[in-house]
Amino acid sequence: MMKAKLVLLAACLALPLAAQPLADMHSDMSGCESCHADGVPSSDLAHENAACIQCHGGLADLEGETHQAHQGNLECADCHQVHEEAAASESCENCHQ
Repeated sequence: MMKAKLVLLAACLALPLAAQPLADMHSDMSGCESCHADGVPSSDLAHENAACIQCHGGLADLEGETHQAHQGNLECADCHQVHEEAAASESCENCHQ
């Protein structure tokens, strides 16, 4: 079951996300509360990052060299700008120039 979710996640990340931001797909499941405590963003995104890990696992659990290489250095929201219509890879330029 978890492997199927990881394959689905990888497929979603490989597709252009311009069609629908990740936040829209997640809110379709159970509203803003699927990521935010009481539906309100936290100031440090700690709750949101914990919600990502609860469903998808931590960086060590995810397949792919990109996730593995950033273990211990980044949080999910550092790359996945879920309310924007952008792929996670577009945020790479914020650190790698």
